[in-house]
Amino acid sequence: MTRTIDTEVLVIGSGAGGAVTAARLAEAGRSVLVVEEGPWFDPDAHEPSSLEEFTARWRHQGACAALGSPGIAFAEGRCVGGSTEINMGLYHRLPAHFAAEWRRKYGIADFDDATLDRYATDIEKTVTVSFLPGEAPASSAVLEHGADALGWKSTEFARVFAYDDKGHGTKQSMSRTMIPKAVAAGAIIQPDCTVLKLNRSGRRVTGATARLGYADGSSELVTLRADQVFVCGGAIQTPTLLQRSGFRHNIGPGLKFHPTVKVAARFSHPYDHDEVPVHRVTEFDPFLTIGGSASRRGHVALAVADAAPSDLDRVLEEWQNVVVYYAAIRSSGSGRVRALPGLRAPLVTYGLTDSDLSRLARGLVHLGEVLLAAGAVELFPSIAGGPIVRSREDLGQWWTALTRSRSNLMTVHLTSTVRMGDASDLTGTDSYGRVWDTDNLRVNDASLLPDAPGVNPQAAVMMIAARNADAFLST
Repeated sequence: MTRTIDTEVLVIGSGAGGAVTAARLAEAGRSVLVVEEGPWFDPDAHEPSSLEEFTARWRHQGACAALGSPGIAFAEGRCVGGSTEINMGLYHRLPAHFAAEWRRKYGIADFDDATLDRYATDIEKTVTVSFLPGEAPASSAVLEHGADALGWKSTEFARVFAYDDKGHGTKQSMSRTMIPKAVAAGAIIQPDCTVLKLNRSGRRVTGATARLGYADGSSELVTLRADQVFVCGGAIQTPTLLQRSGFRHNIGPGLKFHPTVKVAARFSHPYDHDEVPVHRVTEFDPFLTIGGSASRRGHVALAVADAAPSDLDRVLEEWQNVVVYYAAIRSSGSGRVRALPGLRAPLVTYGLTDSDLSRLARGLVHLGEVLLAAGAVELFPSIAGGPIVRSREDLGQWWTALTRSRSNLMTVHLTSTVRMGDASDLTGTDSYGRVWDTDNLRVNDASLLPDAPGVNPQAAVMMIAARNADAFLST
């Protein structure tokens, strides 16, 4: 007989959306159970961006991809804290002009600047948003110096980091902030629990069927019974679960990415590699952003191997001189998430437009200009067999080399598969995340963002999750 676990509120997923939802509701006195498909690790259990972290905390050990021409690799966290445990902690509020555009197009209620600012301020106090207390690492200053030399705008992005009196920073992921707040208020966190399907009765969801795993490798089917259900699995897993449970109205289409190209830049002397650069070139915002990426030895090897596999050994002899940077765009294309019968993983597709490809080529060239202006001596683009560039005159080769068949693209920002808003013909939920034609089923994660925000979406996800949780409590 299947064991039954009862709760008032079931929260599925523990990332930025789920953790904020759980903390908000538990502190308001609700009985909350959070189930997370992945394990629960100590925040310091793995070195950031290491092979061990990939294996332990990333879905499919980081090997996720959207099919298309070209395919686009993407990353998802699979652990308590979700993708906040694997990202670099960069923080940027939702740009006001996007909020206004979404409010008009999708009919989002209670989405004015004053409301959003109030929730953003509240979130920032909890998770500790701050700038570097001292000078930026040299790998980050490269972008500032290169932009200055070209007369372009750049800025330092804030991060969800707390700094001690010695300037040592600690990333304030959900496992350090919102999850402890939820637990302190009485919420129960259940890791290693895979929700297979939501259970329905008319307009209500009665809970879910899940598989609960144990340390010895065994597992059992359980029934999770709840009065209210919040699905917070992210822009890929949330629509997958909803589709498998029979919810399909505007669930799954509209997937948005920030498609990204990279360049491995070799300098004449060693650079730091422990931190991701916090500076961004903002000259071309909001449609193109230039920044820095993780640059451990493995990242450098992957980046160089794209363009010049025959030069890999030579470059790796001095890999400390190499730093990886990126150019990301707001895409006019979109994708889709489809749950397929009999398969655990969904089919994810993305249609990159010709204009997207052109913007990526432009971004790659601008990235090369910044890096050369900052002193790089050799540039390796994320193009299969791509031209290695050593002077500004050679950058024009990248325009024609970045084709659909040769580009190697990736992203870490996934949004928009269950859009919110009162325009029901365009959205999957109402303005506060309640799934259409249901009474007690809500979504509260990156799926709700109607479009890619042009910046790391974590700030917007947390702000919207808090707003939606309060709207639920008020009813």
